[in-house]
Amino acid sequence: MDTRTSSSTPAGANGTGTRRKRRSADDAGVRYFLPKVGSSTATPELGQEVASEGEALIQAFRSGQTFYSLTAWKAVPEVNGGGSPVIVKQAVAPKQVQS
Repeated sequence: MDTRTSSSTPAGANGTGTRRKRRSADDAGVRYFLPKVGSSTATPELGQEVASEGEALIQAFRSGQTFYSLTAWKAVPEVNGGGSPVIVKQAVAPKQVQS
């Protein structure tokens, strides 16, 4: 008699074994854009910015387009544990537009 349970199946919601990426604090500075009219994935150009990933998904789905996520970084010096300077990346927070 086989006593295995369904827990031996892959872990995805659709049974494929894939999982959604978890959100992290690094995602806080991400901006979302629809493509500029006439651009392509080979030569992407940013068009309208949207407020969130969810809005980007909906707009892209409705229009049959792709969407882009953008994170800005700056290089900053930092001293590591051995006292040597290293260059690391630091996320740049988007500036809030005032109304």
